[in-house]
Amino acid sequence: MSAVTAAVDPRQRRLRVLVVDDHDVVHWGFRLMLGNQPWVERCLSARNGAEAYALAERFAPHVALVDLFVGEESGAEICEQLRARSPGTNVLLISGAGRISAGAARAAGASGFIPKDWGAADVSRAVRMVGLGMSVFQPQASGSAPLLTAREREVLGLIADGSTNREIAAALHLSPHTVKEHTSTLYRKLKVKNRAEAVQRAQRVGLMA
Repeated sequence: MSAVTAAVDPRQRRLRVLVVDDHDVVHWGFRLMLGNQPWVERCLSARNGAEAYALAERFAPHVALVDLFVGEESGAEICEQLRARSPGTNVLLISGAGRISAGAARAAGASGFIPKDWGAADVSRAVRMVGLGMSVFQPQASGSAPLLTAREREVLGLIADGSTNREIAAALHLSPHTVKEHTSTLYRKLKVKNRAEAVQRAQRVGLMA
């Protein structure tokens, strides 16, 4: 078996692809795009981390395309768990809202990161490359955006609107203590000391207009 495998051109290998995203339209788009590729053996869909882990353990996909923000879950954390449960699955992170540095993506176990505004052909090519064991990282500036959870982005948006912690708590149905913890985490990730600096930093790195 090993001799036969070694003789096969890896570029001819058909790949099992796992798409991890919480939006139905994203799954529909990727099934449509990847389902027509001759190198795709099967395209699997997961809408949260638990579904992704179960599918990875059952089907051992060659590549998982994971959104940076899957509902309230962190795509980087899902990546770590996927790699732990299915070491043969290479992960390509993708996002339309945030950015993650190549160093942070690699630390999470990912083999690449691409933005959702890439063309279909480029995304398809990146999926195949990662599935075949290669890396795909878009060059980024040193001031790239930190990875924020969906909740942290909501808190950041309300901070930018001038809301107090108590007002943010009421708007998001959280306790003031929880909001304070999210705010502290934002300051740490953005490397700032106060609300004004947080908003300015977020604008500079493209987290908000």
